Amino acid sequence: MTLSITTSTLADGAVEVSPRGEIDVENAYEIREAVAAQLNEGTPARIELNMQHVTFIDSVGISALVAAFQLAGVSGVKVIVTRPSRFAHKQLWVTGLLGLFGNPQPHEEAVVTS
Repeated sequence: MTLSITTSTLADGAVEVSPRGEIDVENAYEIREAVAAQLNEGTPARIELNMQHVTFIDSVGISALVAAFQLAGVSGVKVIVTRPSRFAHKQLWVTGLLGLFGNPQPHEEAVVTS
């Protein structure tokens, strides 16, 4: 699966960056570039990485999240993770990075009933 990234501005001036798909060695740089692009356009209140549609993230992807966090920090902008998929949440927990990204709770998948 490929990675697609959409961005939007929230009502409070924060920017939401929403990756969809797999974040791995082939495309992890796109996360950092998406954050850098937002910083080049101005100084948002914060950047939220909405990771509810991330189906996979490897160590290179985690490294890209940390790089984006550090890049934004230089500009005084906080990066947080919101609505992580269970897989993304587990990877952030295993690596000890949940606190760095605001201690997000895993996004609950919708329960389909027949």
